[in-house]
Amino acid sequence: MSVQDELTSVQRCLDDLYRSVGRLEQQIGGGGPDMRRVRADIAHLRESVALLRETTSGASSPKRPELVTIPDTPYDDSLWTDSDDEGLGARDRHAP
Repeated sequence: MSVQDELTSVQRCLDDLYRSVGRLEQQIGGGGPDMRRVRADIAHLRESVALLRETTSGASSPKRPELVTIPDTPYDDSLWTDSDDEGLGARDRHAP
């Protein structure tokens, strides 16, 4: 199965779960915090699947991150004039 087919299957299962919880809510009442939590969890799962569907829709052509070239030349020493040496403190002060 393709990823899109799997996501469609998951979406169908979540829809079935949503309907089942609705029927259960009618039988036991839906005023309690437990039922609200179950509803919120289902809503979060549906959102997550929708986000997965969006991010995997372009999965056939994965994007490679842009490479950044780091030059071999040394850095300018003026970048470090007021920096601290790790564990030693500032250059004009003494370590404890």
